[in-house]
This record gives sequence, structure tokens and C-alpha cells, in this order.
Amino acid sequence: MRKNGEFVTDIILIDIINFSKLYPQEQLEIITFLTRSYKRVIEKILLESKISLETFIRGFIPTGDGFFCILNPKYKGYGTLLGLSFNHFSEQISKKYSYFQGVRIAVHTGQLTPFKDILEHENFIGDGLNDCARYLEFKDFAIATVMVSQTAYESFKKFLLIKKEYQKLLEEREFKHSNAYAFKDKHGNEKKGYLVWLRKSGIITPPKYKF
Repeated sequence: MRKNGEFVTDIILIDIINFSKLYPQEQLEIITFLTRSYKRVIEKILLESKISLETFIRGFIPTGDGFFCILNPKYKGYGTLLGLSFNHFSEQISKKYSYFQGVRIAVHTGQLTPFKDILEHENFIGDGLNDCARYLEFKDFAIATVMVSQTAYESFKKFLLIKKEYQKLLEEREFKHSNAYAFKDKHGNEKKGYLVWLRKSGIITPPKYKF
């Protein structure tokens, strides 16, 4: 039985590669542009699906060199597709800024607990955030891929079983995934996940649910 408002959903973590090595002005420039670009991605997704932001996204948590995006639990399983959509836009950003080396994106399905921060805004804590961050420790990231935890991958497969139209769409986009990777995080805990990518990248809109 869950308490204190705990819930389980998909978490997407975006991390700018070598952000700390950039000059301060470059850091400000790229984080500002990245934030605006991903906002446009979400706005386009919501416009095409006719979904409100509050319905789709439960919250954002900035990390300094990126951010966590927390989906409404109703969209659990779609997080992998949102990660791929974010990845598509990072490719466009790299064409604009020569010093931008890209982003690493991790997707995890995990538990979160909401709380009110000092400004009375909703914020979140929980193992889901910590576990998601551990997947960025995977050393063999390849360009244009997204690291998906085993838990998130299972949520993704369940989503595709229910929403079969997305299976066809992914076939058209030539969706690919690696074999399962196993690695140990900085705490010595074993993690398992998959690298996923689209040979024909682009934005994939979410389904519209009744609430």
C-alpha cells in the first residue's frame, strides 16, 4: 500500500555532456537554448495530441547541467519514446553550437514521493530519481542512443502491447535496441538496461487518455 502520495512512473533524465568544462557564458547559452528547445518539443507534442501540460508532465527538476522530466503515471511506458524525441532535438542543437557535445539521456520507471518545497512548489524525492541517475554512469553510451533501465524497458513493452499503433510506427522509424547491458554503479550495485535508438529519428507524440 502506497502512502504519502507515493507513485510510480517514468522518469527521463537529460544530462549535457562535459557541461562543467564549458566557459560560464557557454554554459548559460547552451542550458538556456536547450531548455527552450525541449519546451518547444513538449509544446509540439501537446498541440498534436491535444493534451494539457498538467495532464502530461507531473514535474521538472533542474540538475544544473540538465533536468529530470517526470511523467504523469498514466503515461508510464511512454517515457522511452519521449527520451527518443528529446534525443532527436539534441541532434539539431549540435548543428547550432560547435562546442555542444550532445546529451546523455536515461529513462527509468521508479517510485517518487511528492513534497512542498520552501517556496510551496511541488517537488519530488525518491529512489526513482537516484536510480535513474545511476544509468548515466554507463560508460558505453553511443551517439543518438538513449539508455533505458530494465524496469523502464518492461514498462515500454507493456505500453506497446496495449498501444499497438506504436509498434507499427516504430517499425517505420526502424527502432533498434541493444542486447541487455549489466554494469555496476558507483555504489557497487548492479544495473541492467538497454541502449535504444531510431534510424529515422523524430518526435513521437503520446496517446490521448481519458481522465
